Amino acid sequence: MKPLFDNVSVQCSILTTRAYSTSFSLGIYFLSNNLRNPIYSIYGFVRFADEIVDSFEGYDKKYLLDKFKKDTFEAIETRISLNPILNAFQNTVNKYNIGLELIETFLDSMEMDLDKKKYTKDKYEKYILGSAEVVGLMCLHVFTEGKKDKFEELKPAAMKLGAAFQKVNFLRDLKADYQNLGRTYFPNVDMTQFTAIEKCQIESEIEEDFKHALIGIKKLPASSKGGVYLAYVYYNSLFKKITKVPAERVLTERIRISNGKKFGLMLNSMLQYKMNLI
Repeated sequence: MKPLFDNVSVQCSILTTRAYSTSFSLGIYFLSNNLRNPIYSIYGFVRFADEIVDSFEGYDKKYLLDKFKKDTFEAIETRISLNPILNAFQNTVNKYNIGLELIETFLDSMEMDLDKKKYTKDKYEKYILGSAEVVGLMCLHVFTEGKKDKFEELKPAAMKLGAAFQKVNFLRDLKADYQNLGRTYFPNVDMTQFTAIEKCQIESEIEEDFKHALIGIKKLPASSKGGVYLAYVYYNSLFKKITKVPAERVLTERIRISNGKKFGLMLNSMLQYKMNLI
């Protein structure tokens, strides 16, 4: 029966999310129950595409990404896929009317990662749009549950939150991106001479993104506000930790938040939410 296969598909997305991201798994857990599976499905889709371009050394990444893209749009059109991750994703896309242009823009950004490169300002902005901002909009379609006016109101904030998350990831993964993958995302930055001034400029940009994003988070429906706020708190905490680390250290290690600290952040953010402090 198809419902059984659909459930198996979602379980694959849940497993993928929990395996790759403790922070997002915690955030999703604090969404209303009816919103969790669609967000797991979006994360599973995004993660698989990202894995193709980041992890599959020794394989034809371009072929795999092209096939994944073709299979994605075929799944959406036919409303089924034997790839459980894509089957779960197409259900979410069709149920919440997620625009195909958002998916196309995301996959275009993944394609940009196939080549080792330094990003110009224009390419950097294009990459942030596709890899992060449109993912925020996919999730916003779920959070607003078909309410078009609410979606349009919160659209700028959702894009800012996605951008902030991605830029924090860039700072956290600076060493791996540069040394292992040959990528320099931040424009006009020489990774062999990454300075405190450059780091501060990037951090100012992220701080602005977070500030605008929080305004939108406070306006989210109750069904999604707690979970999104928790993800915001975690990433903002990671960001604050990175700001206290010298530029040269960011290039030599991956800054992390311990699981114990994550648990404390979770309790504190949920307390704030329950007391209507956000």
